[in-house]
Amino acid sequence: MTNDIISDSLTRIRNAAQRRLENTQLLFSKTVESIVKIFVEKGYVESYSVVEEGNKKFINVVLKYDDKGYTVINEIKRVSKPGRRVYKKSAEIKKFKNGYGTIIVSTSNGVVDNDQAHSMGVGGEVLCTIW
Repeated sequence: MTNDIISDSLTRIRNAAQRRLENTQLLFSKTVESIVKIFVEKGYVESYSVVEEGNKKFINVVLKYDDKGYTVINEIKRVSKPGRRVYKKSAEIKKFKNGYGTIIVSTSNGVVDNDQAHSMGVGGEVLCTIW
């Protein structure tokens, strides 16, 4: 059992992408599901589905590759950790990697990306970055 389910999920996606696997399976939580949903919207992941096996839930993630077989994800990193939380204001999360990357932020309006958080004018806990 892991203490930080978000970092476990990001590590599973990172490892599966490095090994060029077609899909990977994540432990279910609403936060992880909303993070993966943003990854699908931004084009880093092909698709996902929630699967129930008995009394446990999993998230099956289908990874995305370019035409040469390289992963679309260059870097995926956990920013705010259980031992050290990182909070940013809306002005501080405007752009990441000159617009090529995405910051996932947990706000009072739910888990959103940096563009939505800046347009709503809210800040929050920076969960992870991806580009």
